[in-house]
Amino acid sequence: MTEDTALDAEERKALLAALASEADALRPELHRYASRLVGSVIDGEDVIQDAFARVFATAGSIPPDTALRPWLFRIVHNRAIDALRQRSTRRSEPLETAFDLADIGAVGPEDALIRQETVRMALSHFAELPVTQRSTVILKDVLGEPLADIAALLELSVDAVKAHLSRGRARLRAISDRRQEVAPPPSPEVLNFAALFNARDWDALRRLLADDVRLRQARRPEIDGAADVGRFFTYYAEYPPVRLEPAWLEGREILLVSAEPSDRPSYFMLLEWRGQKISLIRDHRYATYVIEGADVMPAASR
Repeated sequence: MTEDTALDAEERKALLAALASEADALRPELHRYASRLVGSVIDGEDVIQDAFARVFATAGSIPPDTALRPWLFRIVHNRAIDALRQRSTRRSEPLETAFDLADIGAVGPEDALIRQETVRMALSHFAELPVTQRSTVILKDVLGEPLADIAALLELSVDAVKAHLSRGRARLRAISDRRQEVAPPPSPEVLNFAALFNARDWDALRRLLADDVRLRQARRPEIDGAADVGRFFTYYAEYPPVRLEPAWLEGREILLVSAEPSDRPSYFMLLEWRGQKISLIRDHRYATYVIEGADVMPAASR
């Protein structure tokens, strides 16, 4: 091995370490972008998981002088767009219409208020915007990215970014507040899981696992098989006690996790079932950012 080759290997090792550190630090911010882009905090985390798998699979080809933050945003952005295309639910609208009625010079004193309102906007509202408008509004008003950086990410001119931003803001303001829906009661399966968990009956919970059950946690490798996933409950037995409460999020049944019934939930679990057996557990203990901005509805009492 030559001295140059050894140096290259050391540089590559340093780059990979920097990439892992930057990716972990940026993960909540990247999730905020992805979740609003795809209109779902749950699907947004799937985008992040998939994007990071691709990031580290191709990390060896990254030039040493690459600016990691914009590079990571580009990977997540592309994966989110792929997810939207695969889902085939994106509204179609010619991009040229984003320039209609757009005042690209408008800044105004209400700009800060607009940003505050945008951060509080329901994720489902973002999904009503064309993708480019959606991206510019999220990047500018939710994440506070500079216009020049947004233009570079979306491969647009700064004036085009301003136009999409103005149009997107106007459309968001025009979206009427939806009537608050009444959440349905929890399913018997989820209600039973919560009751067993809150009673700390770990053996009964293990009996609910399918033989090929999978456990998915952010920042952790996926685990499969009832024997290995069963240790998930062993870990919870050793942690400070938490309680589960059935709820609904984005039309899916979830279990809110909090230290006490009166405490604000800090994260949630999502179960998938095959008959009476659990086929997948998504536990967000290590990704508490996923619940931020989520439109959670407590399950109705039976």
